[in-house]
Amino acid sequence: MRKATFALLLAALIGWGLPARARIKTDQDMEKKVLVVFFSHTGENYGVGRIVKGNTHIVAEMIAQGTGGKLFEIVPEKDYPQTYNECVAEARQEKESAARPAVKGDIAVEDYEVVFVGYPNWWGDMPMPVYSFIEKHDWNGKQVYPFCTHEGSGLSETEKYIAGACKGATVGKGLAVKGTMAQKSQDQTRKSVQSWLEKVGLAK
Repeated sequence: MRKATFALLLAALIGWGLPARARIKTDQDMEKKVLVVFFSHTGENYGVGRIVKGNTHIVAEMIAQGTGGKLFEIVPEKDYPQTYNECVAEARQEKESAARPAVKGDIAVEDYEVVFVGYPNWWGDMPMPVYSFIEKHDWNGKQVYPFCTHEGSGLSETEKYIAGACKGATVGKGLAVKGTMAQKSQDQTRKSVQSWLEKVGLAK
């Protein structure tokens, strides 16, 4: 027994004497760089009236808090109408014409290993500024997780659309949250977000 204890002690001392690059990596060393990219809309929204923070923005912040990821908001150069019906009409026109509205600013997706992409479900698709952002970057080798807010349509086929747009990425199971829940039941929303992050293995 004494010999075994001495051997373990000696091995530990030798380990501490090794240069840093020779040591076994810790869990912290193995953490992946996470980015949370999102598009959100304020003003008049279905089911919640006029809001100052978008439904998707609220969920994006919860994901960033739950993963330790960095937040980046996709902001179009031209604002969408603040009234619901006008915004819906413009969104439909952009979708039908496959528009790619210019967006403000940028962030290097290439510097991150895991990217969450968030958006409201507009006409069964992502808003067109999300495509504008996606198509500016190299997604090869990235892990991508979609999340959306909606009022009954869920993710629709947006997981498939993201897989097509983020060429070379692996797209994981997405999360859909009702906008009314994001605004009015934030404790429940946070639990749903946390449960999803745990299932995909990215909760910190």
